[in-house]
Amino acid sequence: MFKKISRLFVIKTRWEAFLIIYALALGAMERGTHYLEQYPGWGGYLLMAACSGAVFLAGAKILDCLKYERAEKEAAKASAQEP
Repeated sequence: MFKKISRLFVIKTRWEAFLIIYALALGAMERGTHYLEQYPGWGGYLLMAACSGAVFLAGAKILDCLKYERAEKEAAKASAQEP
C-alpha cells in the first residue's frame, strides 16, 4: 500500500519534471514579489533574483537526475540481457 502511494511522489517523465519546475517557478516569483514589497530597491531585486536562480538550479538538477536514472536503468537492462 505504501509503495503505491510513494510512487505518486516519484518524478518519472520529463513532462512531470517540467510541471514541477513550473510550479516551483510560480511559487518563487510569488515569493519574489513579496520581497519587492517588503524590501523596495536593490535588496528586493537581489532577493527576487535569488528566488529565480534557485528555480534554475533545481530544474537543472531534476532534469539531470532523470537523464542519469534513465541511463542507469538502460545499463542494468543491457547487463541483464548479456549471457
